[in-house]
Amino acid sequence: MTGQTEGANKPKERIRTLADLAGLAGVSAGTVSRALAGNSLVNTKTRTRIEALAREHGFRPNQMASKLRRQKTGVVGIVIPLGHDHRQQISDTFFMTLLGYLADELTEKGYDLMLRRVIPEKDEDWLDRFIGSGMVDGVIVIGQSDQFERIEDVADGYLPMVVWGNHQEGQRHCVVGTDNRLGGKLATERLIAAGATSLAFLGDNDAIEFAARYAGASQIAEKMGLPIRAFPTHLSPGRMAREVAQHVQDLTRTADGAGAVDGIFAATDTVAVSCLAALRARGIAVPAAMKLVGFDDLPVSSQTLPALTTVKQDIAAGAKGMVDLLLRRLKGEDTESLVLPPQLIGRETA
Repeated sequence: MTGQTEGANKPKERIRTLADLAGLAGVSAGTVSRALAGNSLVNTKTRTRIEALAREHGFRPNQMASKLRRQKTGVVGIVIPLGHDHRQQISDTFFMTLLGYLADELTEKGYDLMLRRVIPEKDEDWLDRFIGSGMVDGVIVIGQSDQFERIEDVADGYLPMVVWGNHQEGQRHCVVGTDNRLGGKLATERLIAAGATSLAFLGDNDAIEFAARYAGASQIAEKMGLPIRAFPTHLSPGRMAREVAQHVQDLTRTADGAGAVDGIFAATDTVAVSCLAALRARGIAVPAAMKLVGFDDLPVSSQTLPALTTVKQDIAAGAKGMVDLLLRRLKGEDTESLVLPPQLIGRETA
């Protein structure tokens, strides 16, 4: 009898590459690679489904390619996730300063670097795919953005990763960064000591580091019985300039600066520089009518007029610490995080 469905006994089409199997499974090639290697980064349900599809279609990974992927590449991946501000650029002064120090440290240790800027909502598999690419020995992540939980998940199964960012008690990923909460306290104490009585924080609190800076500032303001308000401010250049100009207009009601706010804590030096321009455009004297403190101590902070009072985070020491920790983790050591102390750099704006 020939009434059976045509092709019922037809052999399954062979899957020849990881990409073929990934397309069939609806996941990335990196996820397939890790699933077939038994990597714990892939959850059990997904791994079981991929293994079943591989058996069904007679797929056998290329063992030579697998061995090559396990060899050292001499390359460290550096990735910048921008989930909180899609239009921020790698040319941002903070990124360029940190990248310069990282490049110096990695080159001295005999490593090249591979740089990626990612928008997580457009690429949910951004970190897994980078790690599973076989092109890097380890990964440095610059900034937690709004990706803290994703980074935590990856840290559970991937050792050679170090993150620049804010440390939270009990977190699983290894981080290097400044005590941002303490930095916020130092900035606010300086503003109050300079005579400020009503405060504003300009920054994007969706970013973990900025949120910690604001939390420290709020703690001191509350302790001193002074008001403080947060004004959301992004770091993409055009957007930042427009937002800062609007904020300055809102918090300074008269041309001489006799408004509700007389002290600004800017989340970064770049925001502080934009504040100086906006205040100058409105004829508001700094520090006579408005006190201003930034954060980072980037080279530009000592070159503004007036020179910017700021909170220094030691970017050079941070870069060295990140590379040292990553090299130790590449050797199999599960390292602790490194939290650097901030330092108030007193200049002319407060």
